[in-house]
Amino acid sequence: MVMTFSGMRSIFIVVSMTLISLEESMACSLPYVGREIWDAKPPKDVQMFPGPIPFVIIHHSYIPDACTTGKECSRAMQSMQQMHQQERGWNDIGYSFAVGGDGRVYEGRGFNVVGAHAPRYNSKSVGICMIGDWRVDLPSEKMIAAVESLIEYGVRNNIIASNYTLIGHRQTRPTECPGDRLFEEIKTWPHFVDMWDVVDPNTIAT
Repeated sequence: MVMTFSGMRSIFIVVSMTLISLEESMACSLPYVGREIWDAKPPKDVQMFPGPIPFVIIHHSYIPDACTTGKECSRAMQSMQQMHQQERGWNDIGYSFAVGGDGRVYEGRGFNVVGAHAPRYNSKSVGICMIGDWRVDLPSEKMIAAVESLIEYGVRNNIIASNYTLIGHRQTRPTECPGDRLFEEIKTWPHFVDMWDVVDPNTIAT
C-alpha cells in the first residue's frame, strides 16, 4: 500500500495529539518533567513501535552522578543527551525516561519510541535510567517510588503490558549497569525475571 502525503500528514497529526494528551495526563499524575522543561535538544529522528510494551529495563547513569535538585537533574539530562547524540551518534538521549534524586520523572524518548539503551530490546521496552552511580549505594526511596509510579501509570493506561517482564541492563549486554546494589534491589520488585540474554552488541549487524 502506498501512503500519500496527506495520509502521512494525518497520521502524524493524530500521533502528535496523542503524545501531547499523554504528556498532559502524566504531568497530572506523576512528578513529571517534560523535554521542554529540561531544555532538550530536538531528536535527529523518531521511530515508533506498537504497544503494550512487554519489557521494562532498569539502568543507572553512572556518569553523571546523582542529582538532588531540578536544576542539577536538568543539567544531568542535558549532559546525557549531548554525549549520546554527539559522541555516540544516536538520534537522541538513549533512555525512555530518567528519574532524578529530586523524585521526578524526566522525559527522554518517551513511551513506544525506539530507544538506544539495550541491544535487541530497544523496540520492545521502556528504558528507565536512575540518575547516579548505584554500584554501592541504593537510590533514595522517593526515586524508587517515582519508578514504581511510572511503571504503574504505564500499566494502568495499557502502555506497558500488564504481564511485563522487568530486568536490569546487565541482563542484555556485558555491563555493570544498573549497578550491583540497585540490581539486588530490583530483584525484589514485581515482575522481575532472572533471565539472561547477554550478547556483545558489537556482534549485532546494523
